[in-house]
Amino acid sequence: MRSFVQNALLIMAALGVLTCPAAFASTDSGDALGISSEDSGGTSYLGVDTRDITSDRLGPLQLKEERGVEVTMVDQDAPAGKAGLKEHDVILSINGEKVESVEQLRRMIREVPPGRVINIGISRNGQPQTVRAQLAARKGFAFGPDAKNFHFVMPQIPAIPSMPDIDVPVSIVVVHSSARSGLMVENLTPQLGDFLGVKDGQGVLVRSVEKGSRAEKAGFRAGDVIVRINGEAVSDSGDFSHALRGRKDNTVNVSIIRDKKEQTLTLTLPERKQSGIMEESFGPESGAADIGLADLRIQLAQIRPQMESAARELQRMKPELEKQQHQMRLEGQKLQQEMEKMRTQLRGQQDQIRKQLKEMLRPRGDI
Repeated sequence: MRSFVQNALLIMAALGVLTCPAAFASTDSGDALGISSEDSGGTSYLGVDTRDITSDRLGPLQLKEERGVEVTMVDQDAPAGKAGLKEHDVILSINGEKVESVEQLRRMIREVPPGRVINIGISRNGQPQTVRAQLAARKGFAFGPDAKNFHFVMPQIPAIPSMPDIDVPVSIVVVHSSARSGLMVENLTPQLGDFLGVKDGQGVLVRSVEKGSRAEKAGFRAGDVIVRINGEAVSDSGDFSHALRGRKDNTVNVSIIRDKKEQTLTLTLPERKQSGIMEESFGPESGAADIGLADLRIQLAQIRPQMESAARELQRMKPELEKQQHQMRLEGQKLQQEMEKMRTQLRGQQDQIRKQLKEMLRPRGDI
């Protein structure tokens, strides 16, 4: 029996299951492989392997009818070997009861208590004989003090989480005199520019127009694309801010693209001391509040170029980031397929281990 245990452990080690401590546990799961003395079928055994008699075996076994079971292996240390049974003997009866099949013989042996002597009617080379055998107790495999508590559980492989989408910011909204001009604009993307009829995304998109504002009175609409101010090209929000700050008077000619056609609108702005990007009053123009707002305007003016530069850099990097994201998603799907393939292989190995363990750990002889 010790050699059986050693062989079983060697098989499991070769298949990699002993590397996971969770592979052995006491569980009632239907997936577990439990090996105990009851798994082999009963409490008594004879020590033979057998097969049903078929028509093609009648001649070699010198039988007249298709009845009984042929002995294909005899364990010499078991009751069958001690009783003198041999390979190719045909068992015809047990204690006078006819044997018609292997299943019937297995049931008959199982129903006899261990230690009981039985009479076995056989045919050997066509000659009827009777041998007596004392059945032995079937000793199953015990792993530890309690054989019923031994289970083999195939370790689980965690699922691969799906690859999340990467949200890449591509523009920074720039509000121009929202309280006075009523325009809110933002950078264009090349794809949106193509859709709106603007080449290479050069220009700024009018995101919204405040009702009753100067911009609405000038005829601006949400969805317009500003491409020039006073003849100066506007590529992004930085150009837009620069053109407005550099105007000579309070009226500017703004060229826009609407319905993929260019037209010019005239926008009237307040006095320069109250206009420009983030340069309008937010409250009473007096005292410390006015000083604080002035400092805030200066700080915003200082960091605005960096913000716009960062937005342009992100816009430039977006195709490469999207490409990398797509590649990562493909790699994740490939890894998921490989893991599923591994699960299938492990399930097959589990079934193989179960069969090999049951084969090695049972007493010699199926019956």
